Amino acid sequence: MNRVVASLSAALAVIALAGPAKAQLEKTSVAIPAVSFAFTADYIAEDAHLYQQNGLDVEIKFLAGNAGFNALIGGSVDFSFSSGTNLDRAAAKGQKMLAIANMNNLPVWAVVIRKDLAEAGHFNPKAPLEERAKLLKGRTLVVDGIGSASHSFLRVIARAGGIDPDSLVVSALQPSEMLAAYARHQIDGLSLGPPWPQTLENGGDAVTIAAGIDADPSWLTPIGSSTVITRPQFCVDHRSVCVKMGHSMVAASAFVHQHPAESIAILQKRFEKTDPAVVAASFEVMKKAMPSPPLVEAKALSNADRINVEAGFIKPEELLKTYDDLFTNEFLK
Repeated sequence: MNRVVASLSAALAVIALAGPAKAQLEKTSVAIPAVSFAFTADYIAEDAHLYQQNGLDVEIKFLAGNAGFNALIGGSVDFSFSSGTNLDRAAAKGQKMLAIANMNNLPVWAVVIRKDLAEAGHFNPKAPLEERAKLLKGRTLVVDGIGSASHSFLRVIARAGGIDPDSLVVSALQPSEMLAAYARHQIDGLSLGPPWPQTLENGGDAVTIAAGIDADPSWLTPIGSSTVITRPQFCVDHRSVCVKMGHSMVAASAFVHQHPAESIAILQKRFEKTDPAVVAASFEVMKKAMPSPPLVEAKALSNADRINVEAGFIKPEELLKTYDDLFTNEFLK
């Protein structure tokens, strides 16, 4: 009987400890705009339980393209993983949001086209960007969302080759649709983050016209990309949630750099149908692009604004005069 009482007391003690710990988790919501390694920070934070370890119960909402950022503005989600291009364009229209972590400060997008088209155009991978980009003329390409960062990148690359970006035929497709359309030669290429360019190259039927991670173009570094953004008032009203989100992002970035094998395993499970060689190559791009800690820089947001101009999404006179009021690093401490 004494043993039964002791066991029951121990069980009740565990429940008593577990109850408050679980109650301490604060609920929040995050919008993710695409299925891409560009959002490795979130995948790691979810699957390595870093959100929970930092006191958050996070609801992930997949909202393609700019829908996630628009949901943030509308108050449907608390945070979005969005580009600095979204942040800057909104600020130019008087809708100031707040960046609290920058998970990719190097551009991870790449523009690839079918190998047969590249060979017909006498593609030279060692040629200057201006020459390589000329092969985009008259092409039909895919991005993850019209007006998204990957779309902006495509337009910047086209302009580098002397091509009117509006002359390109551009569609927004999800990965499964994109891969099927590519296999049927219904599209000529794409502008996306990993693992999709790497998937096509690994299949032997694509060549890379431009890769942001390789400094195409050189002025694009650093960049505000996969930036964790919220509403300024949200961090006033729910400061502890912003602190916990910032700490989760610090932990995610550190995890990627300190535990590469475990990170690759998490990503392979997320993208289970993707060739392990593609996952490994894509991870190397992300590890290079992810700063630790994930500090936000005014220069990164300034370069994101320049993409908006180069892509033709805003006029030069609409460039912001300052970016200092659009970010804070206080929640990363």
